[in-house]
Amino acid sequence: MTHLPTTIRAFAPLLKPRPENADALGLWIAQVRTADLPHLHAFTRGLERDRDAVIAAVTLPYSNGPTEGVNTKTKRMARQMHGRAGFTLLRHRILLG
Repeated sequence: MTHLPTTIRAFAPLLKPRPENADALGLWIAQVRTADLPHLHAFTRGLERDRDAVIAAVTLPYSNGPTEGVNTKTKRMARQMHGRAGFTLLRHRILLG
């Protein structure tokens, strides 16, 4: 089980987007598959399932994080109001907040 923390630490640099990360990701996945790390096998299968999106995420400097943050904030406000008011109040809260 001592390989698990080391393998996870080896994945961390891939989270900073760089062009060379595409090759490094493939090597990391191969390393996980050869090691007996069942906790990471499901994770690597997920990475492989959507490989194009994962490659874009680890190589390109673009992010939709700000957009997702606005969506999350809007949904939270709507849940807090719990149907007590309509779209007008929600719009007003978004514009003021």
